[in-house]
Amino acid sequence: MDLLLVVLIGVIAVAVVTALAQRLGVAGPLLLVALGLGVGLLPFIHVPEIDPEIILVGVLPPLLYASAVRLPAIEFRRDLGPISGLAVFLVVVTALILGWFFSLVLPDVGFALGVALGAILSPTDAVATGIAKRLGISPRVTTMLEGESLLNDATALVLLRTALIAVVAGTFSFGASVGSFLWAIVIAVTIGGAVGLLAVRLRAWVGNSAASTAIGFTVPFIAYLPTEHLNGSGLVAAVIAGIVAGQGAQRWFTPEQRLSDQVNWRTVELVLEGGIFLIMGLELDQIVTDVTRRHEGLALPAVVALAALLIILVVRAAYVAFLIWAGRSRAGKMDRSRYDRMDARLDEIEEHGWPERAAGRGRTTPSPERVAKRVGSMRERVARAVADVDYYQSTPLGWKHATVIVWAGMRGVVTLAAAQTIPRTVEDRPVLILIAFLVAFVSLMLQGFTLPWVVRALRLESDGEGAGDRAEQKRIDDELRVAAAAALADPALHRLDGSPFDPALLERMGARYIEPPGEQATSSTRDILELRIALIEAMRARLTQLSTGGTFSTQTLRHTLAELDADQLSVELRLRGQE
Repeated sequence: MDLLLVVLIGVIAVAVVTALAQRLGVAGPLLLVALGLGVGLLPFIHVPEIDPEIILVGVLPPLLYASAVRLPAIEFRRDLGPISGLAVFLVVVTALILGWFFSLVLPDVGFALGVALGAILSPTDAVATGIAKRLGISPRVTTMLEGESLLNDATALVLLRTALIAVVAGTFSFGASVGSFLWAIVIAVTIGGAVGLLAVRLRAWVGNSAASTAIGFTVPFIAYLPTEHLNGSGLVAAVIAGIVAGQGAQRWFTPEQRLSDQVNWRTVELVLEGGIFLIMGLELDQIVTDVTRRHEGLALPAVVALAALLIILVVRAAYVAFLIWAGRSRAGKMDRSRYDRMDARLDEIEEHGWPERAAGRGRTTPSPERVAKRVGSMRERVARAVADVDYYQSTPLGWKHATVIVWAGMRGVVTLAAAQTIPRTVEDRPVLILIAFLVAFVSLMLQGFTLPWVVRALRLESDGEGAGDRAEQKRIDDELRVAAAAALADPALHRLDGSPFDPALLERMGARYIEPPGEQATSSTRDILELRIALIEAMRARLTQLSTGGTFSTQTLRHTLAELDADQLSVELRLRGQE
């Protein structure tokens, strides 16, 4: 009963502090850390030690899954190279440099144990970087930060596991580390992708939004557990399952299922994320007490933690500067005219047929249907490549964006949970945990509180993207209007029961998408409402086609899909009211 009461109070505290933070214009996680710290200092409050497995297994998989479901897949694919560099190469380099530093300044800490602590401190945190997403900075920057924080946990935890084995065995094998990492990623991608795909199809078959949501809550754990059993990265498996589920929901789920998922996962994310930061503040006093009980003072751990944070920021700044330079250099070398020539060549093939020299060499000339299919596929790839070039050249990243990427790379819950996995047989375990906690705490409080000021000082709050977003929204609205007009002219258009619409009604409606009639129902009200549903489904089908080309941003596509879903739910509610 006492535990239940504590949980209930914690949930209410998270909800109230989050609402208060919105009114004050402060990030909720920061206030929750401060609240936890203040409560933890009260003499009559006893904070029990929390098993790190609860966070690693019970909290992180659904949190990362919830973030991955909303990850903009198109932009993630485009910046997969720099994201992978941040999530893999930067973590390894940072861990090795920190390992060397810790072996020099901490007595009785060898290189292997220093690398283990470095691996704990290296990854940015998906929960912490959520603070940056609320500041209205460039979507490309937020995608890179979120993608990095979702994937770098695998690198850090595999490196930590290998380093701890080396502490026990007395040897550190670079080859074994690389092999373990590759296996962890391969098995995670395989299982996570399979679980995500199966879950989407099962939930689409179930249909009922409540039953579908119940199944959805199990997906991150179903992806995590078998992957960890096979020595893979369960967190990456949960992320991959979330990406697959997020993309599949657009195609397979009903509007009610999508709306239910959005609300439910936001609630789960709010409670778990807030609870973690609350616990983070509560535990500080106990950790400090443990260290002071076993050692002479806190000066050395505090100085080492601050120095480690400085090293992390310097290494991150150097690597991000290189990434920005390489990205701008690559964008400058891209030649859009090359794809324009390819498009013109495809026009010639459509008009004159497949070239004879290509059909020769013992091969039969492809049929016109096969030529049209090939040309269509190639044209889609060319259009996607052109959209990618336009994206890189229209959203260049400069030193201001690099500054935000560096300063938004905060440490958080993963660092705290991973530090608890240091074996209790390690004599300096309390000191190492305190260093990890101080790095995460100072990083979160310092960078988290000052990040809004940094964004305002750099004048990145309005990137000039508002006009571009409006123009893009207008273009996609025009596409859907054309799709609706084409659907009205399609003789296969039918009502919900399969019967055809009245031709006079279709002719009267034309290409317009009208509002429903007034409160008093007429004899044609149901026909008009069912026609609206049919047009919405036609526009949604066109939206699905547009989402594969990369011409429109994920943000615009999802906003348009949400509008169509809301419109359909409103019409369906009106239809049910007439029955």
